Amino acid sequence: MTPMIDVIFLLLIFFVCTAGFQAVEEILPTPLRLPGAIESESPPDPELLDLDEIVVKISWDGRRPGWRINERDYASLDEVQALLASIGRLRNDLPVILDADGNVPIERVIDVYDACRRIGLQRIQFAASEAS
Repeated sequence: MTPMIDVIFLLLIFFVCTAGFQAVEEILPTPLRLPGAIESESPPDPELLDLDEIVVKISWDGRRPGWRINERDYASLDEVQALLASIGRLRNDLPVILDADGNVPIERVIDVYDACRRIGLQRIQFAASEAS
């Protein structure tokens, strides 16, 4: 009986010594900053903080798409993605309404939809015209 107690005691000591007691860094409550890192926090655009919804109008001139977000024109999808990313960092609960003209290829609408999903905007809606 004594040798069995010794073996169990040794196993207990072995498991206690090999167990990890260090806190996982991913779940620490404070953000960690690396020494020498430059903080690139810029003040948020006050115009972006007052939004109730994001309306992305997509038009097609026959050759290339055009984007208009809340009455401001953008020349490329990269600019649209940059604006949506900055809005998503501030408020990702805003509804995004995709309003595409009838002649816009579906691929161009899906590009904006995919960009919204990658950024983390979850409330994406499609605008529909009224039936006459």
